[in-house]
Amino acid sequence: MVNNSIGVSSACFYPLETEKSLETAGECGFHTVELFLNSHSELEDSFVDELIAIKEKYNLDIVSVHPFASFAESFYLFSNYERRYYDILPLYDRLFEVTAKLGADIFVFHGAKIPGSISDEEYCRRFSHLIEMGKKYGVRVCQENVVHHRSESPDYLKMMKENIGDGFNVVLDIKQAYRAGYTPYEFIDALGDSIIHVHISDRSKEKDCIPPLTGEFDFPEFFRKMESIGYKGKFIIELYYWSYETKEEIIESYNKLIKL
Repeated sequence: MVNNSIGVSSACFYPLETEKSLETAGECGFHTVELFLNSHSELEDSFVDELIAIKEKYNLDIVSVHPFASFAESFYLFSNYERRYYDILPLYDRLFEVTAKLGADIFVFHGAKIPGSISDEEYCRRFSHLIEMGKKYGVRVCQENVVHHRSESPDYLKMMKENIGDGFNVVLDIKQAYRAGYTPYEFIDALGDSIIHVHISDRSKEKDCIPPLTGEFDFPEFFRKMESIGYKGKFIIELYYWSYETKEEIIESYNKLIKL
């Protein structure tokens, strides 16, 4: 049984190489996938062609791309050394191009860490520029809520939305919301239809990232809330390799989720 609104992130299978992670997603029977690119060489045409071949072999729908440079976005894109920002833009242009070649239209940014060295106004200006770059390829550049980053706060994302306007889109991550001391509902209420992509995971008293429907998070309530705001995007299972033991646990979570 396939439900295209529920998918998996290739990050679940890290540190398998990217191509092996994508193949694993296909072997597990998933159709909808978020792809993590993990190294510069994975932007080469020959490697992208290999990923496309795997995608076609398993009839996968790669809906979003998460870049390997997330850890360095504060340094490269959002520091007060402006030259570094312009020097790194060709890399992001290529990332957006590859995202489009893979058939995805969502690109995930973590953005600047707290406290950051540029003003909110400058942050929004640069982010707006990146959004325009993505548009050339039909790619929507999205800000994810991430703990220890400026984006960890729903108020900060609301400020970005007000300053950037219609081109502003958000990736909502359940575990990152709780890690920052918020609930996902606070982001939903603040941002509404700016949320176009969702990372899902469950939580327990012992762990804050476990397979969906194995913990205490109320997924039926969450899905009802997302439906009430007219959400039409995907729900991507995004776990760390240490948050589960076997890939069968992810498959079981998927099968339970689609019944909801």
